Amino acid sequence: MSRHTEEAGAEALRLDGVTKVYGRGDSSVVALDDVSLSLPVGEFTAVMGPSGSGKSTLLQCAAGLDRPDSGTVFVEGEPMTGRSEAALTRFRRTRIGFVFQQYNLLPTLTVMQNTVLPLKLARRRVDKRAAREILDRVGLGDRLDHRPDQLSGGQRQRVAIARALVARPRVIFADEPTGALDTRSAREILLLLRETVAVHSHTVVMVTHDPVAASHADTVLFLADGRMAGRMDVPTPEAVAERLTHLGDRHPGDNRRSEV
Repeated sequence: MSRHTEEAGAEALRLDGVTKVYGRGDSSVVALDDVSLSLPVGEFTAVMGPSGSGKSTLLQCAAGLDRPDSGTVFVEGEPMTGRSEAALTRFRRTRIGFVFQQYNLLPTLTVMQNTVLPLKLARRRVDKRAAREILDRVGLGDRLDHRPDQLSGGQRQRVAIARALVARPRVIFADEPTGALDTRSAREILLLLRETVAVHSHTVVMVTHDPVAASHADTVLFLADGRMAGRMDVPTPEAVAERLTHLGDRHPGDNRRSEV
């Protein structure tokens, strides 16, 4: 595993009995059903499951982008649940980073401007020297004044990762970060995420449908019908793909209180 020695055993993220239901009455859908899990500091975790399994809802609730109907989400031991919207926004800006499939870059801003935008929105001091070091790290040191339409898809995703890193978050959530990229660019992005974990002790939680992408993680968590359906350590693409094909083979009683 890739945790720094001094942080071994520390908990980065915990979900305790998280449930999320969309709709009401007969049309309601239980997206997450009493899910509990604990992820350590400095580890790369992939979350997988079939369409409708709840993996995107899990990321949304764990990242504070959506509120669970019950249960509690903790980041570094501090609860996100129960905060006002303003307090939750402040918490996310200081503790959490986001990388999405759609890069969400502002087209009129340069690479540097897009990267430091979260700091400006949070009214934090902008350290351009530190931002430049991060952009060097992600391979964009010679693209600081370029705009998104002057970059490849892989380069745009690198900007998105730099933007996530600039606020020095403890947990980075990545939602299908390689879904819009070619094979080579996808591999480069996954190696970059791997580096942020191994070298800088960030905790990365990535939702993906791709067994190859998941194989870059330390651990893969599997979801089915809104419940945890198992985990895999030291994953390989073949083993992950095999597990996915059998997620529906569990017996009905296997999924009471899902916990990892």
